[in-house]
Amino acid sequence: LGRHCLLMEKTTVLITGCSSGIGLGLAARLAADTARRFKVYATMRDLAKGERLLERLGGCCPDTLEVLQLDVTDPCSLAAAAQQVQGQQLDVLAVCNAGVGLMGPLETCSDQAMKTIFDVNLFGAIRTIQAFLPAMKHRRAGRIIVSSSIGGLQGLPFNSVYCASKFAVEGLCESLAIVLRPFNIHLTLVECGPVNTSFLANLQRPDPEGSELQ
Repeated sequence: LGRHCLLMEKTTVLITGCSSGIGLGLAARLAADTARRFKVYATMRDLAKGERLLERLGGCCPDTLEVLQLDVTDPCSLAAAAQQVQGQQLDVLAVCNAGVGLMGPLETCSDQAMKTIFDVNLFGAIRTIQAFLPAMKHRRAGRIIVSSSIGGLQGLPFNSVYCASKFAVEGLCESLAIVLRPFNIHLTLVECGPVNTSFLANLQRPDPEGSELQ
């Protein structure tokens, strides 16, 4: 059995948003797999935050983990990351752990804040899929896992813009799943409820002392 494990090809996984939360947890879990079944490309916008992932693993794991810079809002960053994994057989693309929330009454949400939410949550997911999908289609194999939310299934009070972005992600993926089936590419939406991460601490929200909220 041990020899069989050594001969087995690793499943190659690229994960976005690995500096914290679900992305970090998923990357650490797969990279620390005792049977060493996975090669993980853990990507994050700010590489300086990669220390948290290495701490979780107790140091470097060159056989199972490689940390790459990837900003889902930057097409050049995406192209560079895709270039770095070129030639690798990418089996699983875990998208949109790079996510951001916006909480507050709709009239307090600025135009720029709303655009940022959609740029990360929706267009970030689209850009990432666009960057890695052609190679999967060419190989006629792969799995794409997208972090959605219960906020993509039902509206949540004071989260209207966040929910709108996640509703859009749901429509995107449901449409895409149909046309990817003939290419043997499977798309999965994970509709998370509340998770104990820094997501809430990172929420964009109006100033509670501000006149608008008062």
